[in-house]
Amino acid sequence: MAGHSQFKNIMHRKGAQDAKRAKQFAKVIREITVAARSGLPDPAANPRLRAAISAAREVNMPKDTVERAIKKATGAGGGDDYAEIRYEGYGPAGVAVIVEALTDNRNRTASEVRAAFSKYGGSLGEMNSVAFMFKRLGVITYLASVASEEEMLEAAIEAGADNVVSAEETHEITCEVESFFAVRDVLEPKFGEPLSAKLDWRPENSIELDEEKARTVLKLLDVLEDNDDVQNVYANFDLSEEVAEALSA
Repeated sequence: MAGHSQFKNIMHRKGAQDAKRAKQFAKVIREITVAARSGLPDPAANPRLRAAISAAREVNMPKDTVERAIKKATGAGGGDDYAEIRYEGYGPAGVAVIVEALTDNRNRTASEVRAAFSKYGGSLGEMNSVAFMFKRLGVITYLASVASEEEMLEAAIEAGADNVVSAEETHEITCEVESFFAVRDVLEPKFGEPLSAKLDWRPENSIELDEEKARTVLKLLDVLEDNDDVQNVYANFDLSEEVAEALSA
């Protein structure tokens, strides 16, 4: 079981469901705000905004909430001004961690991220101190039911993707960052809107953790993800089936 993307299935999330939903909405609205200001407010002419709107659909955000966020971002005053910041460091057991944030207060966010690393035996590093251990990719995911493995592979390669991994439930298409929006825009007319489409950090190599170390690493990632300023967290660890089962027990 690899790294960051599965840890939510292992760690028990505390708090009411509506509070979690509100936090998800807040993070997506920040991305919509930055995306809308980075180009035209028209999703058809702004690939990043299209991706943000897709992320809004993933968390079931109402259409009118999305439209209000775009209008607020591009209207007079423009609402809050967010800066994009990437933090990098090492967590427990030498696990490399990348944190992507959108913040209206750099000092607050840096202090909170640094405190989280310190609390769980990690250390915040300089920019690019761990990024070289990861590969930046575009990742587009479709349900397996939209096409056969052969059909998806052929269409994805023709669109400019690098690889397709088909499993029982999904097709995962990966491509270079520069090709991401172009690949997605070729696949959407053929197969409909993807289950998800995003830029991702994938570790080149992973550290396998025992149960004790895994618990500490997952606590750090959980605290980071619960931070309102943090958009995404990535880490280079693996869990064996036995450790994953122990953590979910």
